[in-house]
Amino acid sequence: MSAQTVPGPPAAPVSWPVARSLVHAAGRVAAPEPVDVPLAGADGLTLAEPLTTLTDLPAFPTSSIDGWAVRGDGPWRVVGRVLAGSTPPPLTDAGTTVEIATGAMVPTGADALLRVEESARDADGQVTGTPRVQPEWRLPGEEATAGERLLPAGTPVTPAVAGLAASCGYDTLRVRPAPRAALLVFGDELLTAGPPGAGRVRDALGPSVPAWLRRYGCVVDPARVVAPVADTLPDHVAAIRQALADADLVCTTGGTMHGPVDHLHPALAELGAEYVVNTVAVRPGFPMLVARVAGPDGRSRFVAGLPGNPQSAVVALVSLVAPLLAGLTGRPEPELPAVVLGDEVPGRGNYTHLALVRVDPRRGTAHPVRHVGSAMLRGLARADGFAVIEPGTRGRPGDRVPFVPLPLPAGEHP
Repeated sequence: MSAQTVPGPPAAPVSWPVARSLVHAAGRVAAPEPVDVPLAGADGLTLAEPLTTLTDLPAFPTSSIDGWAVRGDGPWRVVGRVLAGSTPPPLTDAGTTVEIATGAMVPTGADALLRVEESARDADGQVTGTPRVQPEWRLPGEEATAGERLLPAGTPVTPAVAGLAASCGYDTLRVRPAPRAALLVFGDELLTAGPPGAGRVRDALGPSVPAWLRRYGCVVDPARVVAPVADTLPDHVAAIRQALADADLVCTTGGTMHGPVDHLHPALAELGAEYVVNTVAVRPGFPMLVARVAGPDGRSRFVAGLPGNPQSAVVALVSLVAPLLAGLTGRPEPELPAVVLGDEVPGRGNYTHLALVRVDPRRGTAHPVRHVGSAMLRGLARADGFAVIEPGTRGRPGDRVPFVPLPLPAGEHP
């Protein structure tokens, strides 16, 4: 399916799975060039090339115990000590031993290691005991051999990955940089402080969307959050153009329909944008879009049009923005886990239904939450994610269905 030139909505909304694949592919094509960053700064970024070992792991035979490296049969005469971080002389004579610490290099010529707690010293100071049959050291290459591929490109860098890279001898990692994102909140009816009243509602997306974007790995400078943008076409065009100057992704809220003050589509047309996806057959969140605009360097930048209703905006984030960002960072299209429904969930006719659910951590079952209108946030605040009910179906208790998790804070795991 090819992208569509702005303006003009498509003849029919794109199916939810196809829309996700389209935006992911567009992101992959526009991914920025890799950069080298120190290990300490790589957490949360994505490997731009496979991680391979620079040496055997371990690089030399390493003691896994505190005790004695012995040669020949005992008792053994003590001829030295070897600690971690040093290179020991070889054991050349039978009946000799060196004291050895955990992590220390095993000397050449050693036949076995003897645990300190299973040893003794005789009256002459010689070491006695019986080494275990199983070797007590790690052999070179036991974990990996030099040049072995450990992780593929597209792997998120976690503390464990950074530690593995360090153990291989890396000081830097080649990664995809974090996408830079901006947010433009459209709507003259919005208040940015205080309680709603007198026909004006409080903006709930200005404070929340940047936080969702950060959880997806974006960099969002507070200066790149503009709320509200006046409901005129010139103001929309100017705000989007300015945001695109230093952002890979500009999210907008509201204006995705074709009403009298919905200026997003005309603004995109004026900017020479091209639709990647324009409306998706999903409920809630139907009027969502992703368009691309050529940057000064020739690389595409993206505008993600989120609906103005808060829950619908989050549906657009998990539906389109998450796979787009996966593409921009060189990660695979997100694979959805599955949940077992604990209650009935209605379908939405010919549309995919993303139903807010809370997952019971003991039973592993997903249960719909209340207060899930498009303009409501109460249900979202209690939910773990969305159960995916396919078009033309309804969810019944016991059904196993795809699940779109809400992104967790850094460091948290499901």
